Amino acid sequence: MAGIFDGAVQNLIDAFSRLPSIGPKSAQRIVFYLLEQDEAEVKELADALLAVKEKVHFCEICGNVTEQKVCTICSDPRRSEETICVVEEAKDIVAIERTREYRGKYHVLGGSINPIRGIGPEDLRIRELLQRLQNGAVQEVILATDPNIEGEATAAYIIRLLSPIGIKISRLASGLPVGGDLEYADEITLSRAFEGRTKVAGFDAAPAQPATPEAATDPATPPNPPAAPAAETGPTANTNPPATPDGETSRAAHPNPPAAPKN
Repeated sequence: MAGIFDGAVQNLIDAFSRLPSIGPKSAQRIVFYLLEQDEAEVKELADALLAVKEKVHFCEICGNVTEQKVCTICSDPRRSEETICVVEEAKDIVAIERTREYRGKYHVLGGSINPIRGIGPEDLRIRELLQRLQNGAVQEVILATDPNIEGEATAAYIIRLLSPIGIKISRLASGLPVGGDLEYADEITLSRAFEGRTKVAGFDAAPAQPATPEAATDPATPPNPPAAPAAETGPTANTNPPATPDGETSRAAHPNPPAAPKN
């Protein structure tokens, strides 16, 4: 559909319309708002947009946005090195930090697995996550991907990769709405999700002992043979010997019958 306006106005409306969650009507309102502002404010907005592309890049450790090589969270010595919270986007870190419940490090994947959009595991920062786990300092990985189809698929893929390593892997509790985005969750919901996170993989401290080789190779010999049934002692048990048709006691019921009286 052709635009109503010509030239620079319509070009700017089309540019804003391509932004997430902004439709043609919202883009038109933004453009006309900018037309009403003075040149200094519009120039400040333009400079801010250019500065984001020129100065901001991703942290070389976790993938968070920063103007330095390493973000403030990764460089903070007060943050725990034993826990890594895996999120899809850097904006999810802001939502979790608002809870003030988590004091570990983060790892930003840069998206989620979405075959429809052509995004596979190789397009995410999963390889960098595996590299961070090689030093043995991390004891737990918290999967905080969005509770939707793409987020669940991404979490399942990471669980399958990390399970052989033996570290604890947990998933945020189901207090988050299914199909929602993490960035829109409120602080109380996220706090409860962290408190109720469940373990999804990782070896226990005392693994169960395997069965003996004999029991594994000889199916006819069970490892623990069943015990013999106990004797019936209830009220239905028959403690009296069977009687013969004429009312006398059967000899078969007594292995040593009494001797006959002498005359």
